[in-house]
Amino acid sequence: MRLLKFTLALGAFFVAAVGLAACGSGVPGDSVADMAGNPITTAAFDHWMYVESASNAAQSPGSPIIVAADPPQFTSCISQVRRQIPTYAKKSDKELRGDCQQLFTSTFPTVMNFLITAYWIQAEAARLHVNVTDSQVQQEFNREKAQAYPNDAQFQQFLKQSGQTLADILFRVRVTLLQQKLIARFTQKVTPAQVRNFYYSHLSQFGTQETRDIRIVLAKSLGSAKAAKAALSKGQSWTKVAKQYSTDPTSKNSGGLLRGVMRGQEDAALDKAAFAAPQGKLLGPIKGQFGYYVFEVTKITKATLQSLAQASPTIQQQLASQAQSTAQTTLSSQSKKHWQPQTKCRKQFMMEDCAGYKAPKGSGVQPPAGGG
Repeated sequence: MRLLKFTLALGAFFVAAVGLAACGSGVPGDSVADMAGNPITTAAFDHWMYVESASNAAQSPGSPIIVAADPPQFTSCISQVRRQIPTYAKKSDKELRGDCQQLFTSTFPTVMNFLITAYWIQAEAARLHVNVTDSQVQQEFNREKAQAYPNDAQFQQFLKQSGQTLADILFRVRVTLLQQKLIARFTQKVTPAQVRNFYYSHLSQFGTQETRDIRIVLAKSLGSAKAAKAALSKGQSWTKVAKQYSTDPTSKNSGGLLRGVMRGQEDAALDKAAFAAPQGKLLGPIKGQFGYYVFEVTKITKATLQSLAQASPTIQQQLASQAQSTAQTTLSSQSKKHWQPQTKCRKQFMMEDCAGYKAPKGSGVQPPAGGG
């Protein structure tokens, strides 16, 4: 489940405003699905197929806009495509039926998913006695409209382009607010103890490790290492000595300099010696895995760590986001448990939220819980 947004595409929930009191079984002849006695009529489904098609056409100019979805023969779709796209006029009915089938197959799951989800949100809200007022809906609508459309003319253009009505938008806002209230109901409050436990369990996230800049000469033999150290002690430059004696490809041509070294990054022998060494003292030779090191620590950057008080706002926000995500998952799971068994779909409109859905063989999709 995702929160509703003011968008052209069906990246939101929507459904015709239906009651929640009726009971029944099966799917009425003028409907594509029935949820606990509340039908999704063919007219409502076609309306939202048009909205989704209009969105796709806006993103891919030349794509047909479906006015009526009429599987399996697609008579209306064939006629419509011929009218909308002249280059398709010479295609046979069989070819256009295949095109309509492909268009329908790629579009209808999106529409069905959001129509069903919108109902589930309403039904779950009614079951738990969660409600929003007309005033709250209008207030939220006004806020979102003001953010998205500076003037009413632009909003009217949006409605025309998307194929939606003001009632559609208000309904989507209502479902959004219901969903938000339901998620809030399932969201656990973050406690100070949780913040504290997270902090001490993830200290590395709230600071930086100590780093050191180190100049090294890595020599093949002990004799070469001693010669390099003697040259440095006499005042020869690291640039000259490293180039003459070092075999380390990383630092040989940069005066032996390794910047920002953290514990554990270098040869174990060098790592131990360098992080125990004072700054500015020439040391070595020490034997490592790859030869003999002469080194000098040239800079030490101390480790940093935020205090619990400093880190708490970030942790609070992260844990609150996790709690909200968990609540959203709980809402989805609970809604599906209560309402999917009562969501009956006509054969041509079956998808995974419908009772009795069975995934096509080889699809790797498991039938949903609650299916018959």
